Amino acid sequence: MPFKLGTKTIQLDTPFTHNDIQYPANWIRLASEADKSAIGLVWEADPVRASDVFYWDGNINNPKALEDKLEVDQDGNPLYVKVLDKTDPQNPVMVDSTERLVTKGLKSNFISQVKTTAGSILAQTDWMVIRKAERNVDIPSSVATYRASVVAKATDLETAISAVTTVEQLASLDLSFPTE
Repeated sequence: MPFKLGTKTIQLDTPFTHNDIQYPANWIRLASEADKSAIGLVWEADPVRASDVFYWDGNINNPKALEDKLEVDQDGNPLYVKVLDKTDPQNPVMVDSTERLVTKGLKSNFISQVKTTAGSILAQTDWMVIRKAERNVDIPSSVATYRASVVAKATDLETAISAVTTVEQLASLDLSFPTE
């Protein structure tokens, strides 16, 4: 919990000197608000850290990229995924594949997470779908309705994620899925 005294930051339980007066480490705890105010000491809230999911180093002025980025070298030439070439087993080397090197943006990562979440939810009742296909045993209507709502929500989320143009818009999306 930092305090400001002019341009100087004072931490709680730290001794400090102001106008040639030495204050002990416990002075801020023991002083009244009037005493603190009399010397110009004011409490300053810690800065709010932005989510590391959306911003580098929690800095709102440093958002992560929304879109995928095809990587290039310092000369602007395309970079490719490296693979191990074992043509010469005595001297295997890393070589470029034909696959471009891509740094995934937030949109791709979030869409991937939506697909994974939907797949995990649906996997719990996949056996009923298989049972229906193999033995013609009906899927309970409540399960079929729930599965349809999960698929619809995943589709809606993918559409919404694809449509965002700012990190703030992405951060404001409700990514929750329906519950049974």
